[in-house]
Amino acid sequence: MSLQAVRRRVRSGVWAEVHPAVYLVAGHEFTRRGRVRAAWLWAGPDAIVDGTAAAFWFGMTDRPPPVVGVTVPPRTRRTPPDGIRMRRRTVPAPDRARRDGIALTGKALTVLETAAVHPDGITFLDRALQVSVTAGDLYAAYCRNAGAHGMRRARAMFVSAADAAESVTERRLVAGLRRAGIEGFVQGLPLGDWKIDIAFPAARLAVEIDSWAWHTDPVRFARDRAKGNAIVAAGWRLLRFTWRDVTEHPDRCVDLIRSELARAA
Repeated sequence: MSLQAVRRRVRSGVWAEVHPAVYLVAGHEFTRRGRVRAAWLWAGPDAIVDGTAAAFWFGMTDRPPPVVGVTVPPRTRRTPPDGIRMRRRTVPAPDRARRDGIALTGKALTVLETAAVHPDGITFLDRALQVSVTAGDLYAAYCRNAGAHGMRRARAMFVSAADAAESVTERRLVAGLRRAGIEGFVQGLPLGDWKIDIAFPAARLAVEIDSWAWHTDPVRFARDRAKGNAIVAAGWRLLRFTWRDVTEHPDRCVDLIRSELARAA
């Protein structure tokens, strides 16, 4: 179709120009999803919808933001019109997705970017961990995009969320011990300035659970190392499990605890 033909349709009201070179047929509602799709169409086939607009497209939020965010390749030279925010960077391939005909950031990166700007980012992140992504997904996406806009704030929040999730991991291990008929343990047993996650006082066996935050927070790493040294220095044997150990290989964890208790006996 020639440019003149397009202009005639716009002048006659048959089409309405939403963004430069993006048109809406007259009589059709300009929906919320249409607004996101129009922003992506304007940005071009190499662009991806990002942040809270991507969260809306995934169904994580009820409505898109007033300004739709798109990420374009670094060498793109365009000026975004009103209603579109444009960032220039290369998004790693694992953090790209496609849904309902448009390209957007993958779920994990979308959660991190949205949590960084959401009015209640912690609640949003916690809900996403329950229904949309895993802690491992978020950790991997963070590592791939650590220097990107908003990642510092997102990191602080997901470390906090992981601290809260750690109690869930502990409860899973405790449930596994009870199913196996293993008793004689105490949760949160005080030891000097510390509390042992799961302690077997009679056997002087301590079980510590390293949440996924432990892998991303240098302060947390150092603190847990000091705690572990204090436990060993007090004459206890120490077993450490990660959240992945407990969630993916719970039987191995229980078997190792049982073996150590038998050795102590």
